[in-house]
Amino acid sequence: MPGAGDESGSRPAAGPEFWRQVVERLSTALMVVDPTGRIDAVNPAAERLLGRTAAEVLGEDAHELLHRDPAGGTPLREQCPLLRALAEKGPARGDGDSCLRGDGRLVTISWSASPLVDDGSFKGMAVLLTDGTDSTGDPGVRREGAAYTSALEDLNERLTLVAEITDVLGQTLETDEALARLGRLLVPRLADWAAVDLRTGSGRIHRVAVTGPAGRDAALEGGRERLPEAGEGEGDWSPLVQVLNGGDPVRQGVPEMAATAPPGSGLAAVHSDFLRAVRATSAITVPLGSGAERQITGALTVVRTDPAHPFDAADLGVVSDIGRRVGLVIDNARRFGRQRAVAEAMQRNLLAPLPQPGRLRLAARYQPAPVGSQVGGDWYDAFELKDGTLALVIGDVVGHDLTAAAGMAQLHGILRSLAWDRSGPPGTVVDRLDDAMPAITTVPMATLVLARVEGHPDTGPWTLRWTSAGHPPPLLLTPGGNARYLEAGQGLLLGTHHGGGESRPTATEPLPPGSTLLLYTDGLIEIPGSDLDTGMRRLRRHALALAHAPLDTLCDQLLARMPPGSTDDVALLALRLPAP
Repeated sequence: MPGAGDESGSRPAAGPEFWRQVVERLSTALMVVDPTGRIDAVNPAAERLLGRTAAEVLGEDAHELLHRDPAGGTPLREQCPLLRALAEKGPARGDGDSCLRGDGRLVTISWSASPLVDDGSFKGMAVLLTDGTDSTGDPGVRREGAAYTSALEDLNERLTLVAEITDVLGQTLETDEALARLGRLLVPRLADWAAVDLRTGSGRIHRVAVTGPAGRDAALEGGRERLPEAGEGEGDWSPLVQVLNGGDPVRQGVPEMAATAPPGSGLAAVHSDFLRAVRATSAITVPLGSGAERQITGALTVVRTDPAHPFDAADLGVVSDIGRRVGLVIDNARRFGRQRAVAEAMQRNLLAPLPQPGRLRLAARYQPAPVGSQVGGDWYDAFELKDGTLALVIGDVVGHDLTAAAGMAQLHGILRSLAWDRSGPPGTVVDRLDDAMPAITTVPMATLVLARVEGHPDTGPWTLRWTSAGHPPPLLLTPGGNARYLEAGQGLLLGTHHGGGESRPTATEPLPPGSTLLLYTDGLIEIPGSDLDTGMRRLRRHALALAHAPLDTLCDQLLARMPPGSTDDVALLALRLPAP
């Protein structure tokens, strides 16, 4: 039935501030320790139990400060069960341990520790502490305390799970990767099975992910399985159909499943078959929604198969919160994907075919940033000027979005116009571009290299004249196995030169027959975690090794040999002069 057992389905999502208040108001002590056993945090209840303020315990070694044997001595570290749990990175608990309060008294405590993991990295333990002293000897009191501690452990696990999912999903803008990570987090920590159904752009429903026991991604025949239409849900009491049509989250146990009417649609039948196939005894289905307008992008279904551990109302609230967060991630990923596709199309359409004047040979590559990164404003260009000279351009507009791509398009057109009929030095042309930028473009700042290859395209001799507006230097490979960066000709970035001062420099370099010139953007040499000098040495080494390869092979291999971790676009332009 729709909404069966849905005590909390319409409640707002619980945010970080809510959970912080929950922790602070817990009547049971909570202490967080790092992987070495030092205290990172305590709540007010822990301060009261330990007789110590937070300022007195933060940064202290929990074992040395608190752990005592019945005689008041400090046990050996090898005998401390909490330190052992930290070493094993697993949950642990204890009863009847002695703890030294700030006033010098010993108090008997019971404790339970749960691992804290952030993006796969172990961050320490959340330790719940309760006063284990029972002057009445009443076993009922002990049972009640154990049940209370167990409930707090469950709360801690739910808080940790929601925090991990929020953190992990926020690290990607790729829908498939986000859903794969979601399945690995939900199974088996919260459920035995998880399934995600999404609406496509045409409004159809596709089952895009099913995760089963042991973290196994259940293979769907044909990859993404297209499901029957959802319809409007009229007379169809399937939880999946109701949720996809704007209904509240649904929790089902064995009685609700047995009482459900026969499926009223093909989609409902598929969902019922799935629950039977995995032998579900309890299930929750929630919308993947985003915002107050309840734009439903899909549904998340989680399943348990053990009748002794059905989902409860607290689980429904947690899964509903997760569904809202996943919906936001999917919406953001889809919006980013559309923007990225437009920007990439704009960039590729502006990268005109390369000329091949005489015996000079040109090759170029444009490689978008890896999936999940933003589109940049990198571009290359090569064209013949009015006097027959070959012009080469490599540039990078500051920014990573459609605005940067549009700015790149503006600079591309203006620079061609300014350079085409002028035989003066490149520095003069770039000065004119810099002066024009504020008036006729939206570009705040950019780097580029503008070069002229002077000499007869068949016979030479050839000379390179260039200027650089804050761009990485060209790399020249000459016969005999030499490679060097052309550091001359450096000037200010575009957007920082305000006229009235000295003209931009123009540098000159003879180009030997058989040499190769490489112009590139910083994405080829800048990798997070590595400095610029290392990147430039790596490019020089790889370019030397490929100096005699065909020009297309050289370009392809330079991109292929980039180390992983790049988050930027790459533009590469190569010129090879004929051998003598």
